[in-house]
Amino acid sequence: MTAVSDLVLGISAFYHDSAAALVADGVAVAAAQEERFSRNRHDSSFPSRAVEYCLDEQGVSLDDISVVAYYEDPRLKFRRVLSTFAGAAPMGFASFRETLPAWIMRGGRLHTADTVRGELAALGRGKVPELSVRRHHESHAVSAFFPSPYESAAVLCIDGVGEWATTTLWHGRDTELRPVAELRFPHSLGLLYSAFTYFCGFKVDSGEYKLMGLAPYGKPRYADVIRERLIDVKPDGSFRLDMRHFEYLRGQVMTGRGFEKLFGGPRRTPEGQLTEREFDLAASIQAVTEEVVLRLARTARERTGEAHLCMAGGVALNCVANGRIVDAGIFDEVWIQPAAGDAGGALGAAQAVAMERGVRRDHPRTGRDVMNGSLLGPAYEDEQIFAYLEANGIPHQRLGSDTLARAVADELADGKIVGWFQGRMEFGPRALGARSIVGDPRNPAMQSAMNLKIKFRESFRPFAPAVLAADAKDYFDLPQESPYMLVVSRIAASQRLEVQDEDTFGLELLKVQRSTIPAVTHVDSSARVQTVAQHNNPAFHRLLTAFKDRTGCPVLINTSFNVRGEPIVNTPHEAYTCFMRTDIDVLALGNFLLMKSAQPAWSEESDWREEIPLD
Repeated sequence: MTAVSDLVLGISAFYHDSAAALVADGVAVAAAQEERFSRNRHDSSFPSRAVEYCLDEQGVSLDDISVVAYYEDPRLKFRRVLSTFAGAAPMGFASFRETLPAWIMRGGRLHTADTVRGELAALGRGKVPELSVRRHHESHAVSAFFPSPYESAAVLCIDGVGEWATTTLWHGRDTELRPVAELRFPHSLGLLYSAFTYFCGFKVDSGEYKLMGLAPYGKPRYADVIRERLIDVKPDGSFRLDMRHFEYLRGQVMTGRGFEKLFGGPRRTPEGQLTEREFDLAASIQAVTEEVVLRLARTARERTGEAHLCMAGGVALNCVANGRIVDAGIFDEVWIQPAAGDAGGALGAAQAVAMERGVRRDHPRTGRDVMNGSLLGPAYEDEQIFAYLEANGIPHQRLGSDTLARAVADELADGKIVGWFQGRMEFGPRALGARSIVGDPRNPAMQSAMNLKIKFRESFRPFAPAVLAADAKDYFDLPQESPYMLVVSRIAASQRLEVQDEDTFGLELLKVQRSTIPAVTHVDSSARVQTVAQHNNPAFHRLLTAFKDRTGCPVLINTSFNVRGEPIVNTPHEAYTCFMRTDIDVLALGNFLLMKSAQPAWSEESDWREEIPLD
C-alpha cells in the first residue's frame, strides 16, 4: 500500500458546473464552483479561480499536491459519442459534423488531460502534479459514500450520462466501493426528465428543478402515456427508453415531432404562458420518475443488504423523489451528497484517489458526515467586510454575534426580508444559511413577494424552510435529519389547516393557505426541508434560535442569495449589490447590520436585468 496522500486536488470541467475540490487525507477542506467567481451561471470553463481559491484556503501551491484527479474519462466518453452517431446514421450526420471538431481539434475534449495540465501550469502556482483520470459515475459514487456517516451502505447514482453509465449501484464498505449493477446510455432517467424539461420550455441542465416545482400544480394524466410509449420499467427499476420519440441521439435538441404527437402540440416557448398541459406534463414525469427511483432503491436494498443508502448524480437533486424513498422506509436512513451534480464529481474524484492511496474512514464512528455542513467555500473576516464598507461609505452598525441574531430576528418578525451573509460559502446548488435570503414563513404574502420583488422569478416557484433540527418533528413528517435541503416532507398534521381547493386549479392554488407556515408550504402541503444543527452551522442556528425566542416559531424561509439567472453571491460587494438592486430590507454582512432605509440612493448606468441571462 502506498503512503496516505496529504492533499489531492479534484477537478470537474467542460460540461456544466465546473468545480474544484481539495481534500486532505480524503476529507474536503475546500471546494467551490467556478460560477461563484466568474459570475457565469453553470460555468463550464476550466475552474481556474476555484482552483486558486482551494490552494489559497490551505496556503499551499501545486507543489504540495500529491495528485490531481479529473472526474471523468474523456477518451471513453468519445467512444460513446462516436458509437452514438454511428448508430443514428444517417440522421445524425449534420450534428456529428458540428460536434466532431470540438472533440478532435487541438485543445478539444479528446485532449482534456493535456488541457487540464496546461491550465494548471498557466496558473503559475507550482509544478503540475500527476493527473489521475477517473470514471464519471465512480466520482459520483465516491462523493456519496466516502463523506457519509455510514461504515457501509448501498450507493445509488442516477444522472443524464457520464461516459456510458446513466444509473449505477454500488456497495460501500469502509474504504472499498464495489460496483454492483449499471444501466447505459441512451437509456437514462436523467435524460428522460431533461426531455420533459425542454418540452415544457425550460433550460436543460438548469430548469429541471422548475419542472419538479411545477408538478404539484398538475395531475399525472400523461403518466400512462409515458409508461406505455416512452419508458419500459422492470420490477427491479431497470428500464429502456423507446428512442423513436427522442431527438438527442440525432441532433442538438431533446425532443421533436415524436413528443408533439404524443402530447398534443409543439413544445412551450421559453418564457411563454404556462398552461394546464405543462402542469400535467410536470406532474406525470415526476410521478414516473418517483416510481423508477423507488424501484431502484428497493433493488439497492435487496442486492446489498444494507440498511443505509447514499445517493449522488443529478437525479439525486430531485428532492421529491428522495422524500419518497425516505417515506417508504426502504432504508433506515438516506444520505445525499449536497453537491450531487457534476460539481460534486470534483470532490469524488479526489476522494477516489485518496481511497486508493490508503486513507482511513474514521468519521463514521462519530455518527456524522465530513462535509462540514457543505460550507467549504470562501469566507470573509469582519476586518475585510469593515474595510469594504468604510472604503465605499456604506452606513452600517457593528454588533456582537448574539446581538446581531436578536436584531435580525426582530426585523424578520416585523415582516422584513433579510440578506444573510455569514462564514464560508456553500458548495453545491443550495443555500444552506451562509449565503441566504431569509423571511418569516408565517406570512402568507411572503412567498409571492420574495419571488416577484426579490428573486424576479416565476411566481409558482416554492421556497424552502430551514428549521431547528430539534424542532423539526413538530413541523414536518420527516423521520431523519435533512441538513442539505434535499428531502421533501409533508407538513406535520398539527401544522396543517383544513382547506377546500377541489375547484381550484393551476396557479390559483398558490392563494390557498394550507398551514401555519404558508410561505414554505407547497400546494401539495409539502416542503423541501433543511434541518439546522448547531454543529453544522452555528451562525444560522443562532438566528433560528433567536427567531424562535422572539416568535415561538423555529422555522425561517431560506432561499439562495441571488436573483434569477445569477449565481449565488460570493463576496461582500456582490451581497451589497444584490441587496440594493432588490427589495431586501436588511443585510447582515458578517457582524455588520445594514438597513436599506439608511443607504444612499442606488443607481446604475444600465439595466442590470438585461445583463443576466434567464435561467
